[in-house]
Amino acid sequence: MAVSGFEGFEKRIELRFFGDDPLFTGSMGLRNLDFESLEEILHAVQCTVVSAVANRHFDAYVLSESSLFVYPTKIIIKTCGTTQLLKSVRPLVHLASDRLGLTVRMCRYTRGSFIFPKAQPFPHTSFEEEVIFLEENLPSRLCFRKACVMPSNVSSHSWHVFTACDGDDDDDSSHHHELGEDQNDALYTIEVCMTELDQASARKFFRRGAGDDEKYSGDSAGREMTGLTGIGDINPRALICDFGFDPCGYSMNGIDGDRYSTIHVTPEEGFSYASYECVGSIYDDPHEISRVLKKVAQVFRPGTMSVATTCASHASHDLWRRVAKALELVGLKCRSCSADEFPAAGTVVFQTFTTTRRK
Repeated sequence: MAVSGFEGFEKRIELRFFGDDPLFTGSMGLRNLDFESLEEILHAVQCTVVSAVANRHFDAYVLSESSLFVYPTKIIIKTCGTTQLLKSVRPLVHLASDRLGLTVRMCRYTRGSFIFPKAQPFPHTSFEEEVIFLEENLPSRLCFRKACVMPSNVSSHSWHVFTACDGDDDDDSSHHHELGEDQNDALYTIEVCMTELDQASARKFFRRGAGDDEKYSGDSAGREMTGLTGIGDINPRALICDFGFDPCGYSMNGIDGDRYSTIHVTPEEGFSYASYECVGSIYDDPHEISRVLKKVAQVFRPGTMSVATTCASHASHDLWRRVAKALELVGLKCRSCSADEFPAAGTVVFQTFTTTRRK
């Protein structure tokens, strides 16, 4: 818990590994890590698992502070509050190597601008400190590295990106491969950060009627919030694993085939925050991501919203235009847009939007 309030802005780490392609070998890869080992890593980060769901493609965990996704050759951890996310990197790399024979090939770290930066513990006291920590804890073979803060015209929103990859990252001659999903350059990731949530919308993320009723669990509260807010309509195909915190707050993971989506909400007035993240493909229906982002904006009605789109394909320019057009239709005006290239990750486009606060 931060001194002045709970820190909603998450830190996100993604690690990808080389290994025998599970589509051909049936290998579970990182999914073979036992739960006790994952718990130890999360303990170092300072969070715990509160709920979980899985399918044949990956495992999705709702954490006390955000989410964890485990694929055969990819792991994503996203944590909020004053967690020490980067302390997971070294043990994850060692566990994957020593127990599973997997070799890390890429790291991507992203986050927004903390609301309470002075409350963050080491190594998250500054982006410079985070970059130093990552460089010291990643294998030297990940030699292509880049760190950048992408600014905006909205002072409270900027985008911090660090990537590192192997020099042989694009070499397909090896018999070692990633999960088929990750070989597809058409995939993109969208990370949305929203502040100044509409008060009426934010109130729906406070637990109601719980009292001393032990049957009113976090799972029950989560289901109620999902239905009450319309979150379940963002992707009706997704299997949702949700959790409502006491006295307030909400987390959700959605699984739809080999793709995930996730939402996290800190509803307290004065530092309200919500995030949305999903994976898509440039070959999807071009209207789908527009529909999704409009629905997200309508659920939370933020005063300020930023969207970071990461895409390995050269089609990223079509994506950010689609994002801007969709959000303009729900009253959000694009205030800034910047783009940069990162090793292995591809193009990152960072856009910020604002609207006049409703009375």
